[in-house]
Amino acid sequence: MPDRKPLSNFERSEDYGLLQQLVDALYADSECVRRLDAVTAAKASDLPEDLVEIVESLPPGDYYRADWCEQLNSAINGHAWGQVYGTVN
Repeated sequence: MPDRKPLSNFERSEDYGLLQQLVDALYADSECVRRLDAVTAAKASDLPEDLVEIVESLPPGDYYRADWCEQLNSAINGHAWGQVYGTVN
């Protein structure tokens, strides 16, 4: 039986950790961030389409860091991309 290549959601992407960098940048000077500002920042940062999709999938509103990270991680895990892109804190 030939060796099978691992499924793509098991391989770490070159973009692993980029979403954490976005979170760190958004909350560097602010305690609360609007979803719209996060979407704008994600697009301006040239994040991969998958990660922009994660940010865009969250409901509109204002988020404290812990709530934002919980929502992002839920969406990341829902796509089984935690191993690929990493989770955020």
